[in-house]
Amino acid sequence: MKIKNIIPAFIAAIALLVVGCTDDDNITLLDNVQVSSSYISLPLDGGSSSFTVNAKGDWKLEKVMTKKDSVKWLTLSDTIGTAGQTEVTLTAPSTLDGRSAELLLTCNGQTQHINVIQGVATISSATCAEVIAGPDSKSYKVTGTVSAIANTTYGNWYLTDNTGTIYIYGTLDAKGAEKNFSSLGLEVGDEVTVSGPKTTYGSVVELVNVTVVEINKSLIKVDSVENEKLPVEGGEFTAYLTCKGEGVSVDIPEDASSWLSISSIQSAGTNAVVKFKAAANDGGDRSTTLTFHTTDGSKDYTSQTTLTQAGAIVDASVADFIAAAVSTTSYRLTGIISKVVDAAKGNVYIKDYSGEVYAYKLADVSAKGLKEGDIVTVVGQRGDYKGTSQLTSGTIEAVNPVTTATIAEVLAKADDTSKFFMVTGTITNIANTSYGNLTLKDATGEIYVYGTYPGYGATGDARKGVVDAMGLKVGDELTVIAAKSSYKGTAQLVNGFYFSHVSAQ
Repeated sequence: MKIKNIIPAFIAAIALLVVGCTDDDNITLLDNVQVSSSYISLPLDGGSSSFTVNAKGDWKLEKVMTKKDSVKWLTLSDTIGTAGQTEVTLTAPSTLDGRSAELLLTCNGQTQHINVIQGVATISSATCAEVIAGPDSKSYKVTGTVSAIANTTYGNWYLTDNTGTIYIYGTLDAKGAEKNFSSLGLEVGDEVTVSGPKTTYGSVVELVNVTVVEINKSLIKVDSVENEKLPVEGGEFTAYLTCKGEGVSVDIPEDASSWLSISSIQSAGTNAVVKFKAAANDGGDRSTTLTFHTTDGSKDYTSQTTLTQAGAIVDASVADFIAAAVSTTSYRLTGIISKVVDAAKGNVYIKDYSGEVYAYKLADVSAKGLKEGDIVTVVGQRGDYKGTSQLTSGTIEAVNPVTTATIAEVLAKADDTSKFFMVTGTITNIANTSYGNLTLKDATGEIYVYGTYPGYGATGDARKGVVDAMGLKVGDELTVIAAKSSYKGTAQLVNGFYFSHVSAQ
């Protein structure tokens, strides 16, 4: 054999040896599905490459997603197939930087892993601004400060440098494992160098499952606080710090500057005590994040803590609650349970004369046996879900149960304007269309309703107009919630409000 033929043959033998020693050995061990190659390489300037699937049954090929649509750059000619031999082509557009993906081929309960690489993935050192402007799937190494921590299990946090901020979605521990963020000991203010691939989720730029390259602990740390939640009447909040830098300064956010001020800053060695004074709070619950600074002469180091102050509960109609901004302010609403969506989860609708709002996870709905029509007073915060207002973190402050009753049963009760009944009957007469004075009749009797208002809690002119608004007329079947009283010895329903009706045909 000539020497020029020996060398290529030797290289080919080495290549086969390398392939034979990889984890890809199990290709030949799968009985139901095999591929011609489990490593596919695509050119950096774009193009296609193919491999052959040999299957003994129906098969499916899918991308392994690290995040939704994170491998949209890779196109598969086939994602499903039947028994036999099929050629699958992979295609990718050009890219400036290397990237990789993993595919899973499944058939009759067996799975074959296929690795795809385009170019050579490189890790570039970059600022936050360069990451934000750069392409997805590229890996970056970035140095910045931990500015906020969102999740302490997976390690979701914000990294900030002097050019911007990026979101870190997942942080691997020292051994490359997930869900062990606490082992790293990262805190707000620490300077950290991380590396990982970029993705964009909606409008949020992220580095995913980063590896921590270096941690430079902050020279300032909040060790403990006193009066972390201040009372409504205000008071003093104290933060105890360890500071190894040159002095301590504090940032009070603009939205808290009207009610929070610094009383004193005292330092002794590496210990510092900062005291704040909070004014009385006549609004809802409020909170703020305080940032403490120090320096080593060239770099700024920070640490943060949060204080909250209880607020007065704001009494509001449903309409006023819906019009309020999303916040931690506590509101008190009173109305009826107009619909029970899920009693076990505490998901109900609450309605008064001004409107209706969804209460999400209202506490003790099932335990208190609440039902449609019951009058409740709840306290909660103004939340939002996909643009729709809702009451969150809600608790039930009071319940006035409403009893469903026939007219005869109501007539047999003693007068008591604090107890409410749900009564259904046919309208036989409308005496006043403005306030809804009318007569109801059912199979058991007849009773006069002195006032049918648009909903619970209506006062003044808000009590008017339900007859015209709902198109009520004689012959309609009307359900009202009202209390039993008497006028000159004649029983009547009072303080009543509209619940529902069925129009006469």
